[in-house]
Formats: sequence, structure tokens, C-alpha cells
Amino acid sequence: MSKSAVPLRVLCIHGYRQNGTSFREKTGALRKLLKKKVELVYISAPHQVPAIPKETNQEPEKTASCDEDQRGWWFSDVQARSFNAQQECESSLGLEESVETVKSAVKDLGPFDGILGFSQGAALVAMLCALQEQKLEAAFNFRFAILVAGFRSACSQHQRFYEGPAITIPSLHVFGQDDRVIPEEMSRDLLPAFDGAQHLIHPGGHFVPAASSHRQTYQDFLKKFE
Repeated sequence: MSKSAVPLRVLCIHGYRQNGTSFREKTGALRKLLKKKVELVYISAPHQVPAIPKETNQEPEKTASCDEDQRGWWFSDVQARSFNAQQECESSLGLEESVETVKSAVKDLGPFDGILGFSQGAALVAMLCALQEQKLEAAFNFRFAILVAGFRSACSQHQRFYEGPAITIPSLHVFGQDDRVIPEEMSRDLLPAFDGAQHLIHPGGHFVPAASSHRQTYQDFLKKFE
């Protein structure tokens, strides 16, 4: 089997208020940057989020105004069915269904070499990696994870994901120094959950960076799995 002929297959987990289609559009530069080496496969979260224009106190993932099918992986405010990455809560709503959605994607669209998540999607990826590390979900067998603007959930119910053994799945953590939605320190707080975490820091904001200057970091990380 030729290494160059078989791209790595990566499952992509979008951010809050996005969906698989809008996330695919927003990561066009990344697909070009990694073309022929990586096949990115996109899915949508199971929970529809009420469209609220210009909401200030949530986690807006810069959705296009025409994107009415806004989705989320879980809600931190159970009553309002809303999400804020910095909202401390006892319990959340919807995470179990989202884990099942990813399991179905692995079964129906897999196999996958790795998984990539953005923002709330990256926080979910960390939880999925913890489930894999603790051998609690046989369906998950990711060889690597890329977490862009990830963070530790502030929900008490989710702390079990961070209290187990360090996650040994190779990981690349990407965060922006000017990210106003998920500040850099929130992404850094997630690093200790992973053993040997690598990181890519960019000077920009809340997006998936894919400038030519980032190509080498992505490729150096990915070539170990080709």
C-alpha cells in the first residue's frame, strides 16, 4: 500500500451554532493546505439551536447569517437550551445523544484515522478521547486528535472526563492568541489532560488557522500516522 496514495481519514466535529456543511465551508483553506494527505469527513450535531441573532453572552461560532440549521453538541443551560463555554453548571443536556451520533458516524462513515474538533467540538473531542482512553467506548479507535480552540467543560457532570488517566492519544492543540470566544488560557487548561500534547499557537482569533506558515506543523504531526 503506497503511503502517498492513501489519505488519512479524519472525522470533523464542528463548533456551537455551526453544522457539518457550514464547518466544511469554513475549513476550505485547511482542506487545500492538507490536500491529498487528509480526507476530512463532516457530521452535524444532533441538537438544533434556536437561531438568536447577535447573541452576546453565548459562544457564537461566526455562523453565516444564511445558516439557519444551527447545531450544538450539548447545552450548559438546560432550561434555556443554550451554551456558554464559561458557564459553570451542575448538569448539561444532550451530551449522551452526541456521543451516540459520533458512534454512528464511526460505524456508518468510518473507519477514521483521527478526529478534529473546533471550539465546543474540540471540547467534545477531548471527552471522546477520554472515553477511548478509559476503554469505555469500543467504537472509538482514533489514532490522533486535533483540537482547535478546545477547552475543559465547566460542567460538574463532565469532570469525570478529566479525572482519569492522562489521555495518551497523540494530540495537536491549536489556539489563537487573539481568540475572544475561547481565550488562550482556556485552551491551555486542557493540555494537562493529554500526555505529550503538541500545540500550534497562532496570532489570530476564533477560527481554524490554515496559512502556509502552519502547513509544516500540521504535516509534521500527521506524517507519523501515514
